[in-house]
Amino acid sequence: MEAVLGQLVGGAIGGFGGGKTLQHSDMGTIGNILAGAAGGLGGGQLLGGLLGGGAAMAGGLDLGALAGNFIGGGVSGLVVQVVVGMMVQKLRD
Repeated sequence: MEAVLGQLVGGAIGGFGGGKTLQHSDMGTIGNILAGAAGGLGGGQLLGGLLGGGAAMAGGLDLGALAGNFIGGGVSGLVVQVVVGMMVQKLRD
């Protein structure tokens, strides 16, 4: 459960930062956060499976795995928000 929460929070922060940093992909605060959270969850699950992020689920609290989930979710959330934001802006033009 902690892994999913870390991915969601990391993705939301990544999406928020991506939208505010790259103005051409900004979808508004709520849109950036939602796209980032969705990207963080999906990308974090993929990265966690590839990199063996299931250690936190196995039992006990592994801070390294939690940090990895948070960072992986943040990066994938940022990427998804930027791609979706650019597509939305292109459709609006």
